[in-house]
Amino acid sequence: MTHRQTRIGLVAGGLGTYWPQFPGLLPQLQESARYVSQRFQEMETEVVDVGFISDAQEGAAAAEKLRRADCDLIVLFLTTYLTASMVLPIAQRANTPVLVIDLQPTEKMDHASFDTGAWLAYCGQCPVPEMGNTFRRAGIPFRSVSGWLRQESAWRRIGQWIRAAHVRAALRHARHGLMGHLYPGMLDVSTDLTLLPVTFGSHVEVLEFDDLRQRVEKVTEAETKQRMDLAREIFTLDDTVREEDFAWGATVSVALDRLVDDFELDSIAYYHRGLDGEQHERLGAGMILGASLLTARGIPTTGEYELRTTVAQLATQAVGAGGSFCELQALNFEDNVVEMGHDGPAHLAVSARDPLLRGLGVYHGKRGWGVSVEFDVRPGPVTLLGLGQDRDGSLSFIAAEGTVVPGPLLAIGNTTSRVDFGRDPGEWVDDWSASGVGHHWSLSLDHRAADYKAAASLLGIDFRQV
Repeated sequence: MTHRQTRIGLVAGGLGTYWPQFPGLLPQLQESARYVSQRFQEMETEVVDVGFISDAQEGAAAAEKLRRADCDLIVLFLTTYLTASMVLPIAQRANTPVLVIDLQPTEKMDHASFDTGAWLAYCGQCPVPEMGNTFRRAGIPFRSVSGWLRQESAWRRIGQWIRAAHVRAALRHARHGLMGHLYPGMLDVSTDLTLLPVTFGSHVEVLEFDDLRQRVEKVTEAETKQRMDLAREIFTLDDTVREEDFAWGATVSVALDRLVDDFELDSIAYYHRGLDGEQHERLGAGMILGASLLTARGIPTTGEYELRTTVAQLATQAVGAGGSFCELQALNFEDNVVEMGHDGPAHLAVSARDPLLRGLGVYHGKRGWGVSVEFDVRPGPVTLLGLGQDRDGSLSFIAAEGTVVPGPLLAIGNTTSRVDFGRDPGEWVDDWSASGVGHHWSLSLDHRAADYKAAASLLGIDFRQV
């Protein structure tokens, strides 16, 4: 399955009235525009560069090109002064979030030697308030980065918006698989399936466990053995793992890969309660190995029918921060840490050591038995990201930054982390719970709240940080 690359629209511009007045100005500004275009090309994006505009007519033509390009973010590079009438059509017609950047050639002007033409090359910030006012009056969200051309701190701020565009691209084109049924009674997990396509543009594919069963039945013994060999390379197998349970998990893993390929899925949320070891119960219980391998490949696969959390995991994955399925587990008031993790599927990329496969005769709160994944998240900065749903149906990103610290962990087949939020853990839980985050979230590496806030801006949803 080939994913569409994040697409960035780029247009540079300045006021054409200046060109005959100051003949050396336009070539200088065009050289700056080429540098900016090259920097964007280095950010693992597809750049749709529609060139340099000098008047409103050229702005309208650029707007039409960018409308057809279906970009994830449009960047307007203000090289010098230009009028709002030149860029408003781009923001209005493309139906795409816009970032305004103005990057003057160097840190400062040489006042003693500069004439008017040389000054105008440094005047890109002049129209920024004009754009901000015009965008506000047009009801268009305004975002800007001001700096100088080779200022790395400015490019880091621009990079944050590019990472946000990666999130928008991932969610806008995502195909989410939803298999089974809601974990009985978990009202917070219940999600209006219409909300995701309406809010993000993504698709929800409703699946049945029979879709998986039919593929499991076609897995050969050789394929199962090959998957077991792969698992042995990735995991340390605990003595509690029974061979038949390991083989079943490997068989289901092969079938899961086929399910993902056949339906072109970017995520799966699943749950099946089952009864007395019947076939569908065994399928649900055998998901953990395959789900963890899929999640490690960037295809979040989570239990308890947690559709919204797979969206959050896709978002954290899109910025390169991993993202493991998480819930609260306990509080440690001596060490001032919140212990969190989950039984079942986990993102192997965030593990501090080789992940462990542990055999479990009981899955707490669920029926069935089999192998489960156990590890602790590597020490260092982390960010939680959940996707909340409010009373009016609107979705929101909810984030918190903390630090994973080493210490004692349970050995019960769970992913576990000890997260220090720099405050009393009970008070933190109260504020986190009041945010509307829900039972589960994605635990991602590094401090990324600023990235997730920018992504929420591009997605047109609320952002809350605890």
